Amino acid sequence: MDEGTELSLTIAQIVQRLKGSHLHSQIERQAKECLHHPEIKLESLKEDVRSFLKTSGWERKLQNAVYRELHVHLPPSHPAAPPEHVKEPLAYMRKAQTSWEKRVLKSLNSMSTELGVPLARMRPAVEQKELTNKWNEMGTDEPDLSRFRPVYAPKDFLEVLISLRNPNHDSSEDVSTRSHWGLIQVPLNVRDIPQLRQVYSELNLTTGQLGIDDHAHIRPVVVDQDSAAAQQYSRQGCPTGLRADLWALILNSTNQPPDVMHYEQLKAGVIQHDLLVDNLIYKDVKLTASNDDYYFVFEDFLYQILLCFSRDTAVLEHFKYNSATPPKSYIQGKVGDEECAVVYPPNGVIPFHGFSMYVAPLCFLYNEPSMLYSVFREMYIRYFFRLHSISSSPSGIVSLCLQFERLLQTHLPQLFYHLRQIGAQPLRIAFKWMVRAFSGYLSTDQLLLLWDRILGYDSLEVVAVLAAAVFAFRAENLMEVTSLASAEAVLADLSTLKVMPLIQIFLFATAI
Repeated sequence: MDEGTELSLTIAQIVQRLKGSHLHSQIERQAKECLHHPEIKLESLKEDVRSFLKTSGWERKLQNAVYRELHVHLPPSHPAAPPEHVKEPLAYMRKAQTSWEKRVLKSLNSMSTELGVPLARMRPAVEQKELTNKWNEMGTDEPDLSRFRPVYAPKDFLEVLISLRNPNHDSSEDVSTRSHWGLIQVPLNVRDIPQLRQVYSELNLTTGQLGIDDHAHIRPVVVDQDSAAAQQYSRQGCPTGLRADLWALILNSTNQPPDVMHYEQLKAGVIQHDLLVDNLIYKDVKLTASNDDYYFVFEDFLYQILLCFSRDTAVLEHFKYNSATPPKSYIQGKVGDEECAVVYPPNGVIPFHGFSMYVAPLCFLYNEPSMLYSVFREMYIRYFFRLHSISSSPSGIVSLCLQFERLLQTHLPQLFYHLRQIGAQPLRIAFKWMVRAFSGYLSTDQLLLLWDRILGYDSLEVVAVLAAAVFAFRAENLMEVTSLASAEAVLADLSTLKVMPLIQIFLFATAI
């Protein structure tokens, strides 16, 4: 497609998506109301209405909504392209993702059968009342979760990624034998250091970074309510006091009455129905955040947000551009009958071990549950889903793993070779950091500085760069280890690390 066709297709798609939105009806109402203003003249009606919408801030809100749509949805594809090709162009990636989904769903269904726990049930009135009363203190509840186990852990997912192969690629043609050193054996394009320097030019050693240089200039982006400006600004870090507002602005997340009402509806859904995945959420929070020095205080918040998230069918929207497909279950035991198929859980996302850590850091920024929910959902459908689905996206977990291995192989070949020789493949250690975007591994203030850059650059690539930078920082100690266990011990505690100097030094002080 030529650029003109692509642009007009994009415009048509965005107009179509915004037409049914709450913002559209608000702007329409404002435009009608302003017709009663004396300054609106009949002979210049169009210009006057447009001028009113601009001065009253509605034009900016519309711009932010358009900006959000451009970030979230895929660019228009060729009209003849099949829908699955649009979601993921590589057939072998699609096949691997489908097979992984079947495995996860089978694990969930087996658990339901073995434990005799239905996938979903209506809560009895007494139970509904009880849950309503203790909604804000669910952490005090101690249900017996001993029979439940996570559907999968990151290490299970890593094994699937390691086995990925492109059937059309002859690896013997690879120029460098280095390509065989790593665990990821798929030919995807990832950036090298010179390319990364270009993309992340704002992180160079001479540019002020918040979190390092306290005098970094604070611009009035929050006052302007401009999503694009806020995103550009957060590339150099957000001031602690403004971070919550800036992130919400970048993500175009609001806490308007419709948002609050949506959250309340989801809460009502949690109170009415009990899902098997609720137990997985409880178990995950107990195993991760509840044992974390930074996050245990947010236990109640985590239950509220995650239980509501599991029921939110609006999350299904992201499967239009996600390589994954929402899992389905069959009501009344009619397996295979498509008319009895329902998406399960309702949001199409089966939580895994560590899933609650995507929410935990956000609890430091937002104390209003509906706002916290709105920001988390947007973070998930823009970024976090990519960390647990198989795709060829540059921000997808496969590309991040490959990027991490390539950076280490190129810049620390001796270290990479040494660790490989002693059976301590670097990716086996770094994978758990990357799949959680480092949540639960860094101190919270440092994690938020990292997530500033994910939002600022609209990419998870910086996660792979940080993982490589951590190995570079501990290289001397790692050269002396003789086993996987001792390598893991050297990298066990990342809580004292300063994220930005590590990334800056690795990117801009590494000799090429």
